[in-house]
Amino acid sequence: MSVFPGVPVDAAYHVVSGLAALLAPLAGGLATAAAIAGFTVAIRLLLLPLSYRAMRGMAAQARIAPRVQALQKQHAGQPDRLQRELAALYQSEGTSMFAGCLPVLVQWPVLSVLYLLFRSPRIAGAPNTLLSHGLFGAPLGSHWLGGAGPFSAQGAVFAGLLLLLAGIGWLSARLVRRVSVPATAAGAAATAPAASGPGTPAARPTRTPATRPTRTPGALGTRTPATRPARTPAARATRPTATRPPEATRGSTAASVSAVLARVVPYFTVAVAAFVPLAAGLYLLTTTAWTLAERAFVQRTLAARPYVDRREGIG
Repeated sequence: MSVFPGVPVDAAYHVVSGLAALLAPLAGGLATAAAIAGFTVAIRLLLLPLSYRAMRGMAAQARIAPRVQALQKQHAGQPDRLQRELAALYQSEGTSMFAGCLPVLVQWPVLSVLYLLFRSPRIAGAPNTLLSHGLFGAPLGSHWLGGAGPFSAQGAVFAGLLLLLAGIGWLSARLVRRVSVPATAAGAAATAPAASGPGTPAARPTRTPATRPTRTPGALGTRTPATRPARTPAARATRPTATRPPEATRGSTAASVSAVLARVVPYFTVAVAAFVPLAAGLYLLTTTAWTLAERAFVQRTLAARPYVDRREGIG
């Protein structure tokens, strides 16, 4: 093992081993599995400020989605102006187009370290004692498709892990939809003009059959087909087509990346857990469950705060 991955793997080995020794009197044979869960919780606590800021950014993106669409329509033929307006809008709301991506990306190195930790028979020149521990009879370094196979007692442990990950993924995707829809509705309501405010267009009068003027043939005359110019196939081919510049949709596409990741990544972890050691699967289960609880708490916290429209200075 090279020096660069060896340093974090050695550090993770000592941390997990120390936690397992502390938890052994309480957890017994499950001490190492509990230590992996505790190690994951410690990582998530370190990322808590970043995660909270990312979730606030995702909620702000959903809230300002109607305003983004309005800017796209207003500056459809001015891509440079559109980019400036979108940048000012995101800055005024304290978010960015890629809010929510960073916490997901930061955790992949941690998963890689755990993968290497439970794939290495020796750590710092000494035997890797963590490989001798397991979870309900399944070694922590085993794979779902390896060893005894998916239809064994070890496979049953993996099956339970995968089912839990799928259930958490479904709940996470559902929670993301619940966050996005109310926030988008709130943003649309905030951008809509007041019903009786200044500058509101006057209501269009309703035309009833009694007030509708009666048309008589003599008053309008007869319209012949010759009054309408004929359109040939060549004229149709040369007719200019209104096209929307690709830059006009770049802002909305980038802004939706974090929401798509939030919905897809929990399901993607199921596929990843099927090919990594059981210890890395425990990390994925713990971190996705943490993300679900964290997102539910942040949603409740943000929902209790009134929406403040901060559009001053945006032209």
